[in-house]
Amino acid sequence: MINILFSGNSKVLDGMITCMLSIFMRSDCSEPFCFYIYTMDITRIKPEYTAISEKEVAFLEQIAKTYHPENRVIRVDVSEIYEQEFAHCPNEMAYCSPYTLLRLFADLVPGMPDKLLYLDVDLLFNRDIHLLYDIDIEGYEYAAARDHYGKYLLHPNYINAGVLLFNLAEMKRTGLLQKARELIKTKKLTFADQSAIYRSTTRKKMLPQRFNDQKFLHKHTVVRHFSKRLFYLPYPHTDNIKQWMVGKVHKVFGYYEFDDILFEYIYLRKKFDKEMMEGKKE
Repeated sequence: MINILFSGNSKVLDGMITCMLSIFMRSDCSEPFCFYIYTMDITRIKPEYTAISEKEVAFLEQIAKTYHPENRVIRVDVSEIYEQEFAHCPNEMAYCSPYTLLRLFADLVPGMPDKLLYLDVDLLFNRDIHLLYDIDIEGYEYAAARDHYGKYLLHPNYINAGVLLFNLAEMKRTGLLQKARELIKTKKLTFADQSAIYRSTTRKKMLPQRFNDQKFLHKHTVVRHFSKRLFYLPYPHTDNIKQWMVGKVHKVFGYYEFDDILFEYIYLRKKFDKEMMEGKKE
């Protein structure tokens, strides 16, 4: 079983669909996958901060089961844990959203597997997931690649937390996530949980950039991460182009390598939207 963790709500459904499809369409799927989705209702902050719905999760599982009958998608509502741990903390309005903090609860949710691959939803696999998941992390808390900008601006080994291969047993032993949560509760951090994880680390395995490339796509790239990045033309500016913005992926990046994934996504998204509309009419 390959165990994967997402966090988020309905706003990132497109990311979950595209990321899952890229895993299935670029990997050997003979082994089943289990996708955990940490979600929560925190509408006290913003009205749109509602938990991902059961219907959306059922649709994701329907997609997953077309690739292996034993694939599962499990919704984990951590609203109560969040309110106990982080309500009104200095990082609640984090640089992304409060949902980015949810991965810090992996040691508090019962029944989580010892080996767990956390993935941001704004990424696509370009090669087989086993190249990443099968990496030996015994004796390490996790494995991660460097952050493209942080390695220059903050520290040469500053990590990007969008792809984290957790050794949860080791993290529990060292108390990494507990220490990270204490930082989140007490200190305002520029990159919130990413910085908290980095500062709380005892021993990490550094991965080559191809396992989380936030800027380039090469033949050997395993994961292309569509995070916010700096563009120099026609003038210096930042843009936050995600993989489900198919027109921009073509026009700005010139990527057509993912078209089989993205066209399948477009078909499935339209199918889901149609089913939801028909359900409302009944």
